[in-house]
Amino acid sequence: MNGPIDGLLSTLHLTNTGARTTEDIFTGPSQWMPLGRVFGGQVLAQSLMAAMHTVEPERIIHSMHGYFLRPGDVEHPITFSVDRLHDGRSFSTRRTHAFQNGEPILSLIASFQTRDEGLEHQLAMPEDLPDPESLPSTADVLGTVDHDVARYWASERAFDMRHVPSPIYLEVAGERVPRQAVWMRAFGRLPDDPNQHRAALAYASDYSILEPILRAHGAAWTTPGLKIASLDHAMWWHRDARVDEWLLFTQESPSAAGGRGLSLGRIYTRDGVLVASVAQEGMVRVPNPTTFD
Repeated sequence: MNGPIDGLLSTLHLTNTGARTTEDIFTGPSQWMPLGRVFGGQVLAQSLMAAMHTVEPERIIHSMHGYFLRPGDVEHPITFSVDRLHDGRSFSTRRTHAFQNGEPILSLIASFQTRDEGLEHQLAMPEDLPDPESLPSTADVLGTVDHDVARYWASERAFDMRHVPSPIYLEVAGERVPRQAVWMRAFGRLPDDPNQHRAALAYASDYSILEPILRAHGAAWTTPGLKIASLDHAMWWHRDARVDEWLLFTQESPSAAGGRGLSLGRIYTRDGVLVASVAQEGMVRVPNPTTFD
Protein backbone atom coordinates (compact mmCIF):
# COMPACT_ATOMS: atom_id res chain seq x y z
CA MET A 1 0.00 0.00 0.00
CA ASN A 2 1.02 3.65 -0.34
CA GLY A 3 0.08 6.78 1.53
CA PRO A 4 -2.77 8.04 -0.69
CA ILE A 5 -4.38 4.58 -0.89
CA ASP A 6 -4.01 4.07 2.84
CA GLY A 7 -5.71 7.43 3.32
CA LEU A 8 -8.58 6.46 1.02
CA LEU A 9 -9.14 3.12 2.75
CA SER A 10 -8.94 4.76 6.17
CA THR A 11 -11.60 7.21 5.08
CA LEU A 12 -13.89 4.43 3.88
CA HIS A 13 -13.54 2.58 7.19
CA LEU A 14 -16.43 3.84 9.34
CA THR A 15 -17.01 3.21 13.03
CA ASN A 16 -20.39 1.82 14.03
CA THR A 17 -21.21 3.68 17.22
CA GLY A 18 -23.74 1.03 18.26
CA ALA A 19 -26.30 3.77 18.78
CA ARG A 20 -29.61 3.21 17.04
CA THR A 21 -33.04 4.65 17.69
CA THR A 22 -34.81 4.97 14.36
CA GLU A 23 -31.48 5.35 12.56
CA ASP A 24 -28.05 3.71 12.44
CA ILE A 25 -25.17 5.99 13.46
CA PHE A 26 -21.60 5.81 12.12
CA THR A 27 -18.59 8.10 12.33
CA GLY A 28 -15.71 8.60 9.94
CA PRO A 29 -12.57 10.74 9.57
CA SER A 30 -12.03 13.72 7.29
CA GLN A 31 -9.12 13.66 4.86
CA TRP A 32 -6.77 16.62 4.89
CA MET A 33 -7.25 18.97 1.95
CA PRO A 34 -5.09 22.01 1.17
CA LEU A 35 -7.98 24.49 1.28
CA GLY A 36 -9.47 23.08 4.48
CA ARG A 37 -12.77 21.89 2.98
CA VAL A 38 -13.83 18.25 2.88
CA PHE A 39 -13.63 16.80 -0.65
CA GLY A 40 -17.16 16.15 -1.90
CA GLY A 41 -16.25 12.73 -3.25
CA GLN A 42 -15.07 11.73 0.21
CA VAL A 43 -18.35 12.47 1.98
CA LEU A 44 -20.29 10.84 -0.88
CA ALA A 45 -18.26 7.64 -0.57
CA GLN A 46 -18.54 7.58 3.21
CA SER A 47 -22.29 8.15 3.10
CA LEU A 48 -22.60 5.24 0.70
CA MET A 49 -20.48 2.98 2.92
CA ALA A 50 -22.71 3.88 5.88
CA ALA A 51 -25.81 2.91 3.90
CA MET A 52 -24.14 -0.29 2.65
CA HIS A 53 -23.55 -1.40 6.25
CA THR A 54 -27.34 -1.52 6.82
CA VAL A 55 -28.39 -3.74 3.90
CA GLU A 56 -27.97 -7.46 3.28
CA PRO A 57 -24.71 -8.30 1.43
CA GLU A 58 -26.58 -9.70 -1.57
CA ARG A 59 -28.22 -6.32 -2.19
CA ILE A 60 -25.88 -4.09 -4.18
CA ILE A 61 -26.11 -0.38 -4.77
CA HIS A 62 -27.49 0.64 -8.15
CA SER A 63 -28.24 4.35 -7.71
CA MET A 64 -27.82 7.34 -5.44
CA HIS A 65 -28.88 10.98 -5.44
CA GLY A 66 -27.19 13.43 -3.07
CA TYR A 67 -27.22 17.13 -2.29
CA PHE A 68 -24.25 19.01 -0.88
CA LEU A 69 -25.68 21.33 1.78
CA ARG A 70 -22.66 22.92 3.47
CA PRO A 71 -18.89 22.75 3.06
CA GLY A 72 -17.25 20.27 5.42
CA ASP A 73 -14.28 21.09 7.66
CA VAL A 74 -11.27 18.77 7.43
CA GLU A 75 -10.43 19.47 11.07
CA HIS A 76 -13.49 17.57 12.30
CA PRO A 77 -14.80 14.00 11.87
CA ILE A 78 -18.18 13.34 10.25
CA THR A 79 -21.22 11.61 11.73
CA PHE A 80 -23.49 9.61 9.43
CA SER A 81 -27.10 8.72 10.24
CA VAL A 82 -28.81 6.10 8.08
CA ASP A 83 -32.59 5.82 7.89
CA ARG A 84 -33.80 2.41 6.68
CA LEU A 85 -36.58 3.78 4.50
CA HIS A 86 -37.69 0.57 2.81
CA ASP A 87 -36.87 -3.11 2.41
CA GLY A 88 -38.86 -4.90 -0.27
CA ARG A 89 -38.51 -8.29 -1.92
CA SER A 90 -35.85 -7.05 -4.36
CA PHE A 91 -35.04 -3.44 -3.47
CA SER A 92 -33.89 -1.56 -0.38
CA THR A 93 -33.79 2.21 0.05
CA ARG A 94 -31.64 4.14 2.50
CA ARG A 95 -31.30 7.82 3.35
CA THR A 96 -27.99 9.03 4.74
CA HIS A 97 -27.33 12.39 6.34
CA ALA A 98 -23.75 13.47 7.00
CA PHE A 99 -23.27 15.86 9.93
CA GLN A 100 -20.53 18.09 11.31
CA ASN A 101 -21.03 20.13 14.46
CA GLY A 102 -24.69 19.12 14.51
CA GLU A 103 -25.45 20.47 11.03
CA PRO A 104 -26.01 18.40 7.87
CA ILE A 105 -23.40 18.81 5.14
CA LEU A 106 -24.83 16.17 2.76
CA SER A 107 -28.20 14.49 2.27
CA LEU A 108 -28.27 11.35 0.14
CA ILE A 109 -30.74 8.64 -0.86
CA ALA A 110 -29.41 5.32 -2.21
CA SER A 111 -31.17 2.30 -3.67
CA PHE A 112 -30.00 -1.33 -3.53
CA GLN A 113 -31.17 -4.40 -5.43
CA THR A 114 -30.62 -8.13 -5.41
CA ARG A 115 -28.98 -9.33 -8.63
CA ASP A 116 -31.51 -10.10 -11.33
CA GLU A 117 -31.67 -11.12 -14.97
CA GLY A 118 -33.10 -8.76 -17.59
CA LEU A 119 -32.62 -6.95 -20.87
CA GLU A 120 -29.05 -5.91 -21.68
CA HIS A 121 -27.62 -3.09 -23.79
CA GLN A 122 -25.19 -0.19 -23.43
CA LEU A 123 -23.83 2.78 -25.32
CA ALA A 124 -20.48 1.98 -26.87
CA MET A 125 -17.27 3.50 -25.54
CA PRO A 126 -15.76 6.18 -27.79
CA GLU A 127 -13.15 4.86 -30.18
CA ASP A 128 -9.73 6.18 -31.19
CA LEU A 129 -8.84 7.67 -27.80
CA PRO A 130 -5.20 7.52 -26.71
CA ASP A 131 -4.16 4.88 -24.20
CA PRO A 132 -3.57 6.16 -20.66
CA GLU A 133 0.11 5.16 -20.80
CA SER A 134 0.64 7.67 -23.62
CA LEU A 135 -0.77 10.60 -21.63
CA PRO A 136 0.91 12.76 -18.99
CA SER A 137 -0.05 12.14 -15.38
CA THR A 138 -1.04 14.92 -13.00
CA ALA A 139 2.43 14.61 -11.46
CA ASP A 140 3.96 15.23 -14.90
CA VAL A 141 1.89 18.39 -15.34
CA LEU A 142 1.96 19.85 -11.83
CA GLY A 143 5.00 18.26 -10.21
CA THR A 144 7.15 21.40 -10.45
CA VAL A 145 4.43 23.91 -9.45
CA ASP A 146 5.11 25.42 -6.02
CA HIS A 147 1.58 25.58 -4.61
CA ASP A 148 -0.21 23.55 -1.92
CA VAL A 149 -3.09 22.55 -4.21
CA ALA A 150 -0.73 21.62 -7.05
CA ARG A 151 1.40 19.49 -4.72
CA TYR A 152 -1.68 17.73 -3.37
CA TRP A 153 -3.10 17.02 -6.83
CA ALA A 154 0.29 15.90 -8.13
CA SER A 155 1.30 13.46 -5.41
CA GLU A 156 -1.26 13.04 -2.62
CA ARG A 157 -4.50 12.07 -4.37
CA ALA A 158 -5.41 8.40 -4.41
CA PHE A 159 -6.14 8.35 -8.15
CA ASP A 160 -4.02 8.80 -11.25
CA MET A 161 -5.92 11.14 -13.61
CA ARG A 162 -4.97 11.49 -17.29
CA HIS A 163 -6.96 13.87 -19.50
CA VAL A 164 -8.02 13.68 -23.13
CA PRO A 165 -7.20 15.93 -24.89
CA SER A 166 -5.25 17.68 -22.09
CA PRO A 167 -5.75 18.80 -18.48
CA ILE A 168 -7.09 22.27 -17.65
CA TYR A 169 -5.21 22.78 -14.39
CA LEU A 170 -3.09 25.69 -15.67
CA GLU A 171 -4.56 26.50 -19.08
CA VAL A 172 -7.15 25.31 -21.58
CA ALA A 173 -5.31 24.24 -24.70
CA GLY A 174 -7.00 23.58 -28.02
CA GLU A 175 -10.64 23.91 -28.96
CA ARG A 176 -13.13 25.18 -26.38
CA VAL A 177 -15.66 22.38 -26.25
CA PRO A 178 -17.97 21.21 -23.44
CA ARG A 179 -16.61 17.68 -23.35
CA GLN A 180 -13.54 15.68 -22.40
CA ALA A 181 -12.46 12.24 -21.23
CA VAL A 182 -10.33 11.21 -18.27
CA TRP A 183 -8.52 7.93 -17.72
CA MET A 184 -8.41 7.20 -14.00
CA ARG A 185 -7.03 4.45 -11.78
CA ALA A 186 -6.22 4.12 -8.09
CA PHE A 187 -2.49 4.34 -7.40
CA GLY A 188 -2.47 1.04 -5.50
CA ARG A 189 -4.32 -2.21 -5.13
CA LEU A 190 -7.58 -2.13 -3.18
CA PRO A 191 -9.09 -5.08 -1.29
CA ASP A 192 -11.48 -7.33 -3.19
CA ASP A 193 -14.57 -5.99 -1.37
CA PRO A 194 -16.92 -4.87 -4.21
CA ASN A 195 -18.59 -2.29 -1.97
CA GLN A 196 -15.29 -0.52 -1.44
CA HIS A 197 -14.77 -0.35 -5.19
CA ARG A 198 -18.30 1.01 -5.73
CA ALA A 199 -17.81 3.65 -3.04
CA ALA A 200 -14.33 4.53 -4.34
CA LEU A 201 -15.79 4.95 -7.83
CA ALA A 202 -18.23 7.52 -6.42
CA TYR A 203 -15.28 9.17 -4.69
CA ALA A 204 -13.30 9.48 -7.93
CA SER A 205 -16.31 10.55 -9.99
CA ASP A 206 -16.32 13.93 -8.19
CA TYR A 207 -12.77 14.91 -9.18
CA SER A 208 -13.31 16.18 -12.72
CA ILE A 209 -17.01 15.95 -13.59
CA LEU A 210 -17.50 19.75 -13.75
CA GLU A 211 -14.44 20.39 -15.92
CA PRO A 212 -16.32 20.30 -19.28
CA ILE A 213 -18.13 23.47 -18.14
CA LEU A 214 -14.81 25.23 -17.66
CA ARG A 215 -13.27 23.79 -20.84
CA ALA A 216 -16.17 25.10 -22.94
CA HIS A 217 -15.31 28.67 -21.93
CA GLY A 218 -11.53 28.45 -21.77
CA ALA A 219 -11.47 28.79 -17.98
CA ALA A 220 -8.66 26.88 -16.26
CA TRP A 221 -8.65 25.95 -12.58
CA THR A 222 -6.16 28.79 -12.05
CA THR A 223 -8.55 31.45 -13.41
CA PRO A 224 -8.40 34.39 -10.96
CA GLY A 225 -11.60 34.67 -8.92
CA LEU A 226 -13.03 31.34 -10.10
CA LYS A 227 -15.51 29.87 -7.62
CA ILE A 228 -16.80 26.37 -8.24
CA ALA A 229 -18.70 24.03 -5.95
CA SER A 230 -20.72 20.85 -6.36
CA LEU A 231 -24.44 21.28 -5.67
CA ASP A 232 -25.71 17.75 -6.20
CA HIS A 233 -24.48 14.41 -7.47
CA ALA A 234 -26.32 11.45 -8.98
CA MET A 235 -24.84 8.11 -9.93
CA TRP A 236 -26.05 4.81 -11.35
CA TRP A 237 -23.95 1.63 -11.13
CA HIS A 238 -24.63 -0.68 -14.08
CA ARG A 239 -21.93 -3.33 -13.75
CA ASP A 240 -19.05 -4.25 -11.47
CA ALA A 241 -15.53 -2.93 -11.98
CA ARG A 242 -12.30 -2.45 -10.08
CA VAL A 243 -11.06 1.09 -9.49
CA ASP A 244 -7.45 -0.11 -9.35
CA GLU A 245 -7.65 -0.86 -13.08
CA TRP A 246 -7.86 1.81 -15.79
CA LEU A 247 -11.33 3.27 -16.29
CA LEU A 248 -12.39 5.81 -18.92
CA PHE A 249 -14.63 8.62 -17.68
CA THR A 250 -16.28 10.43 -20.62
CA GLN A 251 -17.84 13.77 -19.68
CA GLU A 252 -19.95 16.45 -21.35
CA SER A 253 -21.85 19.56 -20.26
CA PRO A 254 -25.19 20.08 -22.02
CA SER A 255 -25.86 23.45 -20.37
CA ALA A 256 -24.55 26.28 -18.21
CA ALA A 257 -26.76 29.17 -17.11
CA GLY A 258 -27.60 31.24 -14.05
CA GLY A 259 -24.24 30.66 -12.40
CA ARG A 260 -24.73 26.89 -12.58
CA GLY A 261 -23.53 24.21 -14.95
CA LEU A 262 -24.61 20.61 -15.56
CA SER A 263 -22.26 17.79 -16.46
CA LEU A 264 -23.04 14.21 -17.47
CA GLY A 265 -20.59 11.32 -17.53
CA ARG A 266 -20.17 7.66 -18.36
CA ILE A 267 -17.51 5.35 -16.92
CA TYR A 268 -16.15 2.41 -18.93
CA THR A 269 -13.67 -0.35 -18.29
CA ARG A 270 -10.68 -0.39 -20.59
CA ASP A 271 -12.28 -3.09 -22.71
CA GLY A 272 -15.46 -1.05 -23.22
CA VAL A 273 -17.90 -2.25 -20.56
CA LEU A 274 -20.16 0.56 -19.32
CA VAL A 275 -19.79 0.55 -15.54
CA ALA A 276 -21.64 3.64 -14.33
CA SER A 277 -23.36 6.88 -15.31
CA VAL A 278 -22.95 10.16 -13.43
CA ALA A 279 -24.67 13.55 -13.34
CA GLN A 280 -23.71 16.62 -11.35
CA GLU A 281 -24.77 20.26 -11.23
CA GLY A 282 -22.34 22.78 -9.85
CA MET A 283 -22.10 26.44 -9.01
CA VAL A 284 -19.63 28.05 -11.41
CA ARG A 285 -18.80 31.73 -11.00
CA VAL A 286 -16.16 33.86 -12.70
CA PRO A 287 -15.58 37.59 -12.04
CA ASN A 288 -16.54 38.69 -15.56
CA PRO A 289 -18.41 35.98 -17.51
CA THR A 290 -18.41 38.03 -20.73
CA THR A 291 -14.65 37.57 -21.03
CA PHE A 292 -15.24 33.84 -21.48
CA ASP A 293 -17.88 34.11 -24.24
